[in-house]
Amino acid sequence: MLSAFGRAFRTPDLRRKLLFTLGIITIFRLGAFIPSPGVNYQNVQQCLSTGQTQGGIYQLVNLFSGGALLQVSIFALGIMPYITASIIVQLLRVVIPRFQQLYEEGASGQSKLTQYTRYLTIALGLLNATTLVSLARSGQLLPGCNLPIIPDASVITTILIIITLTAGTGLIMWMGELVTEKGVGNGMSLLIFTAIAAGFPTSLGAIWTAQGPGTFFLVLAIGLLTVALVVFVEQSQRRIPVQYAKRMIGRRTVGGTSTYLPIKVNMAGVIPVIFASSMLYLPALISQFNQPKAGEQMQPWVEWINNNLTRGDHPIYMALYFAMIVFFTYFYVAITFNPEEVSDNMKKYGGFIPGIRAGKPTADYLQYVLSRITLPGAFYLGFVALIPLVALVLINANQNFPFGGTSILIMVGVGLETVKQIDAQLQQRHYEGLLR
Repeated sequence: MLSAFGRAFRTPDLRRKLLFTLGIITIFRLGAFIPSPGVNYQNVQQCLSTGQTQGGIYQLVNLFSGGALLQVSIFALGIMPYITASIIVQLLRVVIPRFQQLYEEGASGQSKLTQYTRYLTIALGLLNATTLVSLARSGQLLPGCNLPIIPDASVITTILIIITLTAGTGLIMWMGELVTEKGVGNGMSLLIFTAIAAGFPTSLGAIWTAQGPGTFFLVLAIGLLTVALVVFVEQSQRRIPVQYAKRMIGRRTVGGTSTYLPIKVNMAGVIPVIFASSMLYLPALISQFNQPKAGEQMQPWVEWINNNLTRGDHPIYMALYFAMIVFFTYFYVAITFNPEEVSDNMKKYGGFIPGIRAGKPTADYLQYVLSRITLPGAFYLGFVALIPLVALVLINANQNFPFGGTSILIMVGVGLETVKQIDAQLQQRHYEGLLR
């Protein structure tokens, strides 16, 4: 493996791409520590050092920003607006026929969808920046902190911070696209990978300090087993054999080849976990705006939400979380994989599944296989997502437990995809690849 990386850096073209990617990653991490104008950086660091601000409804966004959200830096919003915009545009293909037509047009239509995604990213960044500044000024961003984060609450300062945060989102989006174009791997995914990986040393150090060496090594052992499980499932797929009939084109005979249609066990990726986390944040957010005033009694439904849906170690929270992950897995797979479209494409090029007639029987068979292979994939996602919550119950290490949930799914998935791309480029240059 190390010799393969050495060969990669000795190849001029590949070395240039790798160094360019590392340079963009370095700029991305530096931006996470540059405070926005008008923010009192010393007060923010003092509040974060108390340890009372970890978690909450901003944990997922803070994870994707590499800890920049709670520091209110210029990259505080991270890549989350782009992720949300991409998901929205993808889901709108089902609702808006024009979007589906653009997707089917090929490169030209997809470039327009990409442009729509950029516009929506800036709009969501502006909305998120306004919300973040409002929470920072009211003290709800860092609960338990009595120090002012934004001492100057004037309109000019507020507008300046909002513009800075929105511009930071646009800059991150641009850097991610640059990495995709001139670097190695998918730029947006690599930036998310970097943001998540940046929190690992701090999390492991906090476990060593708070729980001791015994718990630390237990967490490492669980982490290795989790990574092995995630790698195994992410690489697992059901290969449906496909046979192409021979056809005469002019004087040439084409076709007659055998191939397969790969259906991954986890076709939905990490999207169901993000959906489920966002949906479970909504009740907590609604109850936060319905807290009783001084002298008033708390409403029963608000009390029930506070007792059952705001604590990750509660059985009702875990059960709902798991059930919603399973539901959103089936929902997302149904949107992104269309058996009828795949069947029509196979029929158009003379392909068929041995023993299955072309057309509707093929679509029904693909749906049959898809619905059954998605079930273990959904249970796998729910199990991995619950690992940090179970860790909270067993070793009281939820906020510092890095090997589970969204973080490990993204890191392993992005890592595997990036290594495959480097391996493919090495093999193109007649070198032995990274993977054997």
